[in-house]
Amino acid sequence: MKQKTIKKIQGKLVVKTGLHIGAGNDVVQIGGVDSPIIKNPSNGEPYIPGSSIKGKMRSLMEWNLEKVTDFKGEPCKCGDSKCPICRVFGCANDDKNKNTDRGPTRLIVRDAILSKESKQKNILTEEKAENNINRITAKANPRFIERVVPGVEFDFEISYRIIDTGDNGKIDEDYFNEVVLKSLKMLENDYLGGGGTRGNGQIEFKDLVDESGNKVDLKNIDKDTK
Repeated sequence: MKQKTIKKIQGKLVVKTGLHIGAGNDVVQIGGVDSPIIKNPSNGEPYIPGSSIKGKMRSLMEWNLEKVTDFKGEPCKCGDSKCPICRVFGCANDDKNKNTDRGPTRLIVRDAILSKESKQKNILTEEKAENNINRITAKANPRFIERVVPGVEFDFEISYRIIDTGDNGKIDEDYFNEVVLKSLKMLENDYLGGGGTRGNGQIEFKDLVDESGNKVDLKNIDKDTK
């Protein structure tokens, strides 16, 4: 087993509709936001955890590959050395799964921080009011969530290991196109963060390039992802 190379993709993640990735709030203050977004504690700027991006990519691909029913809604953890999910996104070894032929997790997703241009914006977030309506009394129960406003851009970067497991890296090369690029396209067509079915979380990838500076075009990814 030998690492041949590392593929990279860099570019921008653009917020198209208000983005909410919650930080949790143990204490709700009077007049405060019920559900704040996650922010960098050192400067107060919003960011997108790599785990949020990678987790949604994995979830979408598990649905696409019909892996969800196999594990009753839990993440795929078959551990098979050729499983696209376990090989690309990772799978912890335990007493029932000690497959070492798979090697390390291939996909690394970095935290997405505000782009230089977006750091100059006056408004980065908003408080959005939502109401839960009682079906009998029609009484509204308002709540306030914090969202990153549309138009904000984050620096996006992923790395992908190509490992020779006796096949000269062919499986990993194939999975880069069939799994990584495809799941990025699927993410554009779905949503990121919370409240996606209520309009939140539409995103778009912009100006993507690979490690050699070549353009990465997600528009040409398999039509069945649209």
